Amino acid sequence: MKTTLITGANRGIGLEFSRQYAADGWNVLACSRHPEKSDALNILAAQYPGQVKVLPLDVADHGQIEELSKALADTSIDLLINNAGIYSDTDAKGFGHTDYDEWSKVFRINTMAPLKMAESFAAQLARSSLKTIVTISSLMGSVADNSSGGNYLYRSSKAAVNMVVKSLAIDLKTRGITAVAFHPGWVRTDMGGPNATNTAEQSVSGMRQVTARLTLSDSGKFLDYTGLEIPW
Repeated sequence: MKTTLITGANRGIGLEFSRQYAADGWNVLACSRHPEKSDALNILAAQYPGQVKVLPLDVADHGQIEELSKALADTSIDLLINNAGIYSDTDAKGFGHTDYDEWSKVFRINTMAPLKMAESFAAQLARSSLKTIVTISSLMGSVADNSSGGNYLYRSSKAAVNMVVKSLAIDLKTRGITAVAFHPGWVRTDMGGPNATNTAEQSVSGMRQVTARLTLSDSGKFLDYTGLEIPW
């Protein structure tokens, strides 16, 4: 049975990844900052006893990431999904109103955490069958696509995590680990809002299909949920 480790699994895209992989017979290690408040995730775990495990993890706390890696030292992880991320409301204030302390927080979660997760779980990934790291990025991290400006915190954090993924692809190639970044589309979640064009189910289903086809030759790519390559 294959195993996936998912950050930010308590809602939205992370919760949908957990649902779909559980339904497909995978072991799901679903991480949440506050498991006791993650009602939908706990209901899912109750539906799949022993198959879906809810684990406490705040990805902003590197110590917690290290402790989780130690606890899962003997577990082979086929697929790491770096899903946890934030969009700061202060971004809406625009140029001249940048909250630099908030920017540090956004970078720690959106950019540093995916690298810390990869560093901490590389051994568990390397001994698995699939050896895959998926990081949820955004079209807003594409320099080529930026025609509207603004959103300095979020855009920069996602552009930076794209570079993290590109370097991971190079540094982990000898260990057979594939690393890609995904733009999930505009998804109706708490972050995406009610007017988004795609459901979480559609987005995750698409990303899962693309992920299932990945080979080491795809490592380092920036893809959308349909498999289309996105310009950096």
